[in-house]
Amino acid sequence: MRTLYPELFPYRATHLAVDDIHRLYIEESGRHDGQPVLFLHGGPGGGTESWHRRFFDPGRYRIVLFDQRGCGRSSPHAELRNNTTQELIADIEKIRRHLGIERWLVFGGSWGSTLALAYAEAHPEAVRGLILRGIFLCRDEEIRWFYQRGADRVFPDYWKDFLHPLPPEHRDDPLPAYYELLTGNDEIRRMAAAKAWSTWEGRTATLLPNDGVVEHFARPHIALAMARIEAHYFVHHAFLEPNQLLDQAHRLAGIPGIIVQGRYDMICPMISAWELHRAWPDSELEIVADAGHSAGEPGIIDALVRATDAFAGRRA
Repeated sequence: MRTLYPELFPYRATHLAVDDIHRLYIEESGRHDGQPVLFLHGGPGGGTESWHRRFFDPGRYRIVLFDQRGCGRSSPHAELRNNTTQELIADIEKIRRHLGIERWLVFGGSWGSTLALAYAEAHPEAVRGLILRGIFLCRDEEIRWFYQRGADRVFPDYWKDFLHPLPPEHRDDPLPAYYELLTGNDEIRRMAAAKAWSTWEGRTATLLPNDGVVEHFARPHIALAMARIEAHYFVHHAFLEPNQLLDQAHRLAGIPGIIVQGRYDMICPMISAWELHRAWPDSELEIVADAGHSAGEPGIIDALVRATDAFAGRRA
């Protein structure tokens, strides 16, 4: 079974102003003349971490990570203004041109898979391949599954804690109530809501309980950005048309892809990966039998590293 590549450090890190408000953190590691690969983190609002560089062979890849608007080391923190899917797609193109890259491999999981698909469908000429994990098509039924009725049936104990910050009369439809708290002026209630929101995600991300994952999601800096930005995107249907990513999957024709999906993913159930694979003939689907949602689970790591190694061996 494959594991992550050894720890490595960026050879270049910078901030790029993409409008009058937002400055994005961008880093490069690995081989400066290697095959370019873009890592798209989850959330939206999750930010990148140092271990995300380690899915890629540093001797063959030029590894590009960036923190999307409002999260990680980008600024301003947890900012919702000028923060839409279309603006993130435009940011990716600005980064590509800023780095002088013609075409790149795009790697994304969870929300990162959403953004990767939206970007590839908008700019197929810039994408030489896709590696996607934990497929999230950001459809209303997927939002309802995780934030209204579905995952609560599997995790009723965790769901009870998720609902705790909300008045009883708003617990049947938590998303708009959470959005009101997370965008309100009461700082104490806003932070409590952010931690409850983000902890729900951390608790359900792995097949077996993982305290380290939960603690990461509950950190105030991470929780506030993730909760605010996720709620902002989800109440606005991710700024996508209904079923947009599947309806435009024909734009992926000729782009090879590998889809890695945990069989027991409770955040992004496998049906979305299955439907994407059927709509995208150039994709391969690998189902990991003993995994949930997290990219850090052993079977998911194994499949993703094998996927990046496979692409490294292909001609551009």
